[in-house]
Amino acid sequence: MKVAALLLLCMTLFHQGYSNSLDSCQGRCGYGTDSGYSCQCNTACEKYNDCCSDYFTLCRDAATSCRGRCDEKYNSQNPCHCNSLCSQYNNCCNDYADLCHAAVGPTSCNGRCGESYNSQNPCHCNSLCSQHNNCCSDCSDICTTDSGAAITDAELKSLSETLYVLDSNKASASQLIIDPQALVPDSQTSSQSDLSSRPLFKYLNENILFSRPTYAAFLNVLNNYKRMTGQTESFSSQQLTEQDTFLKETMLNTELGRELFAFLYTKGVYKSESEFIQDLKNMWFGLYSRNNNALDSSGFEHIFAGEIKGGKVSGFHNWIQFYLLEKRGELNYYSHSFNGPWSNYPDVLGLQFKWDGYYKQVGSAVIGCSPEFDFAIYSLCYIARPGKQCRLSLGGKELIIQTYTWDNSSYGNGKKYIGSAYPVSMY
Repeated sequence: MKVAALLLLCMTLFHQGYSNSLDSCQGRCGYGTDSGYSCQCNTACEKYNDCCSDYFTLCRDAATSCRGRCDEKYNSQNPCHCNSLCSQYNNCCNDYADLCHAAVGPTSCNGRCGESYNSQNPCHCNSLCSQHNNCCSDCSDICTTDSGAAITDAELKSLSETLYVLDSNKASASQLIIDPQALVPDSQTSSQSDLSSRPLFKYLNENILFSRPTYAAFLNVLNNYKRMTGQTESFSSQQLTEQDTFLKETMLNTELGRELFAFLYTKGVYKSESEFIQDLKNMWFGLYSRNNNALDSSGFEHIFAGEIKGGKVSGFHNWIQFYLLEKRGELNYYSHSFNGPWSNYPDVLGLQFKWDGYYKQVGSAVIGCSPEFDFAIYSLCYIARPGKQCRLSLGGKELIIQTYTWDNSSYGNGKKYIGSAYPVSMY
């Protein structure tokens, strides 16, 4: 009887421990939303109010640090605080004095977060400094700017892993088969040598992939551009509607897109879905001039459709556009100069090719991903690391995205259009 009672007690304790583990963020910080758990441990839980009770303690560094929180309003959910009253109540975070109460200097953001631009200062601490590459070195540590809290490298890697898992529309190995053939060193990418006798794309199941809403919406937008710079772009009402449909299908109607918004929402970058979508529309589809003062280009056209400027291919970092042009006989694949470490899709290739007689020395692209994944990671990197390298993680392997701002014109309150974004060779 005693043995039976002891076994029952052990089973009860084991079950209780197991149940509690489901309600804890221990070992789960940054994981994607999982309905198998009773509470969540990623940034989206702050929006949906389903965080585990130990989320702030275990996962959210900001909860126990003043990094990015100086002078914030009191929040009873935080275990320590970073405003002028915390000293009176003896509840300041340990690094409050170092990050929030240090001496002010022209090369530091201590006491300067959100200040107006002053040309006399050698560096700056407002929401636009990241776009102009003139932030003080401690800006991301100290300031919560008008565009949201600083996004850390760890958060970028965690979110990109989540987006990678959520890419349910990516091509499978049976739906897409490629034939990379010739691999050349970087020193030979300018030789314009056709070293591959066969097309890059051996097979694609268009019936399955292109019938999916995000692919269909992407294809409708893709064919709305003139590839030659210097020729003014103009859009019919139908084409403008196609842009809206693309944003809706990719960012609002997919779990991947909603996860991206939830993250940016919790970081304070956007206050609503409508603001999120409108900014993406301006950022990606707003027109600017690359040649002859004509409104001839946009971030979407440059990156996804590709352009011809100065007698060569400019931009062009999308696998679907590559496939379509190669299928029509308008593109001739020459070689590749790097191949990512992924054994399934998405993968990354650096491509050499000619498009109707115009050469592209290295057109890097993420191969086999869905349109929403491509659009999401480029958007994330541009928002978090404008004009810089952005380090992501896919399946535990690093992917570096280089972004560029378009500095010759702007939209809204001085915001910069996206100039370019593409995977960087690192293999």
